[in-house]
Amino acid sequence: MSKVEDFLTANEEQEIVNAIIKAERNTSGEIRVHIEASAKMDHFSRAQQVFHFLKMDNTKDENGVLFYVAVHDQKFVIYGDKGIYNAVPKGFWETTKEVIASHFKKGAFKQGIVEGVLKAGTELEEHFPWDHNDTNELSDAISKG
Repeated sequence: MSKVEDFLTANEEQEIVNAIIKAERNTSGEIRVHIEASAKMDHFSRAQQVFHFLKMDNTKDENGVLFYVAVHDQKFVIYGDKGIYNAVPKGFWETTKEVIASHFKKGAFKQGIVEGVLKAGTELEEHFPWDHNDTNELSDAISKG
């Protein structure tokens, strides 16, 4: 694939957005997906930069989660805000990472992201349940770099 736009079809992107909406339905957690061609630096550090650029560190409960994907590098990072890391046990994201990685290895990128997002929503619900006063603080759209 020559460009990041070729990574997912418009329909696949919409399926991911729908998964984000569904995942956020029962949690105050905020989930975003960012896709770019290459990190050009350490992937974790780049995920941190994107997290800040998307203003994900401005949520009320510090419970934003970024799924960062560097297409050409064949790498992804799940990056959560400090409120999440203060509330969850060590290794919290490991099963979510495994779900995504198993699909990515088969070339099922959309399915990996969808299942990862839905699993994250389920995991976040336990620590950050939805409250009737919650508002959607961040866009559910996929961002691209």
